[in-house]
Amino acid sequence: MSLWLSLFLLLLCSWSLSDLVAEACTCLPIHPQDAFCNSDIVIRAKVVGKKLMKDGPFGTMRYTVKQMKMYRGFDKMPHVQYIYTEASESLCGVKLEVNKYQYLITGRVYEGKVYTGLCNLYEKWDRLTLSQRKGLNHRYHLGCGCKIKPCYYLPCFVTSKNECLWTDMLSNFDHSGSQSKHYACIRQKEGYCSWYRGWAPPDKTIINATDP
Repeated sequence: MSLWLSLFLLLLCSWSLSDLVAEACTCLPIHPQDAFCNSDIVIRAKVVGKKLMKDGPFGTMRYTVKQMKMYRGFDKMPHVQYIYTEASESLCGVKLEVNKYQYLITGRVYEGKVYTGLCNLYEKWDRLTLSQRKGLNHRYHLGCGCKIKPCYYLPCFVTSKNECLWTDMLSNFDHSGSQSKHYACIRQKEGYCSWYRGWAPPDKTIINATDP
């Protein structure tokens, strides 16, 4: 066995499991509307307790929540009492503070339990914009038949009439730009999808299809 191969094997064996998973959680940017439409459960809730469950190599954190409002998931689970997530952030577990904030939480239902993670949308409620709150109540649902197409570098184009081009990543280091904060991608009466921004539900006859 060569010296270099021996050194490589020694280095490989010296890595701990935590080193191997430290960068394991990688999530693609997601527009709040897509997060809404792709989730089984979307709620506003306050965390009132937590407990580390001894299952899996790192355990699972069970958060007890007080549900304030449900936006999506009535057919899956009308009332949510517990939210489950990986205990380790390296495995995409989320950290929520107890008895401090109200959160927007999205997640999936599996075997009667609600699971969320770093790749799901979760945010402190008071950090959401007015447009995002209106989207949760009405507009995002209208756009679930549309497709939001991310644009990471130019040139990029829509390729079908049901797409909206999401360009926040071109001008921001993250995805929390104007389209994410203030716009919904909604299907128009002509059959195509376009960005919509406004203070009232979309008008059936007048919508600025070029904005933004």
